Amino acid sequence: MSAESLKEKSIPELEQELVELLKEQFNLRMQHSTGQLKNTARIKTVRRSIARIKTFINMKGGK
Repeated sequence: MSAESLKEKSIPELEQELVELLKEQFNLRMQHSTGQLKNTARIKTVRRSIARIKTFINMKGGK
């Protein structure tokens, strides 16, 4: 997910993307805790994507 693609999205679209990433983060944490997660680097990527989306929401004047 690039910054350029996030700039083009509206606040409701960003919030929807944020919800999806938070669900994915939860699932990754559960898989990691049960030992089922193979790609542990995905947790870091999702966490940074969440932060990036929250930054764009704040920049655009969202919540």
